[in-house]
Amino acid sequence: MNDAVTVLRLQGVSRRYRDLEILQASDFELHRGETVALLGPSGSGKSSLLHIAGLLEAPSGGEVFIGGKATSTLPDAAKTRLRRDYLGFVYQFHHLLPEFSALGNVSLPRLIRGEKRGDAEREAARLLTSMGLGERLNHQPGQLSGGEQQRTAIARALANHPKILLADEPTGNLDPKTSAKVFDALLEIVRAEGLAALVATHDSRLARRLDRIIVIRDQRLVEIDRDSVEA
Repeated sequence: MNDAVTVLRLQGVSRRYRDLEILQASDFELHRGETVALLGPSGSGKSSLLHIAGLLEAPSGGEVFIGGKATSTLPDAAKTRLRRDYLGFVYQFHHLLPEFSALGNVSLPRLIRGEKRGDAEREAARLLTSMGLGERLNHQPGQLSGGEQQRTAIARALANHPKILLADEPTGNLDPKTSAKVFDALLEIVRAEGLAALVATHDSRLARRLDRIIVIRDQRLVEIDRDSVEA
């Protein structure tokens, strides 16, 4: 499954919002090529944990290591580079730019990085085709179904070849049938690209398909046995 190279490590991470404690001194490691589900109901702190792991917000205590590098003292510009080069994000809502085609949306991260348009579009087309959207490259988001929009968002998250994919309820806005298809596509491309993935979900059936499952219990991260989770 993986060669135990740690790409993301949380060490003693805590998060407090005024008087509300979300996380207490929690530890977690994510290894290269590994998929981990972060299971729990809405409001349990899954999004906060992903934001901390993705350097979108700072923990109240503890340290986040990405690629073995401590991040708490990095300047904002260095954190931005880490997010750009090391991390891919998928959210419950696709957040595609409506004026751009699927190809344009997926090309954009590489264009921002300074890549030539032709090269960026070739890679975008490859990713979209891998997601089953080879015939929808030139369609704008409004011309795509909900599932197609989310698959486009997944392809965009992978455009810069991140080492870690952080997904926050990536199928939570879809009906069960479409959700299963999008999750299939996500797992297939994550494994084909050799990524590590941390996927927050409230759907235990989807969580059981990943390599490991963690939950936030009593403000701490706890790993649980997949067989203990009801399908």
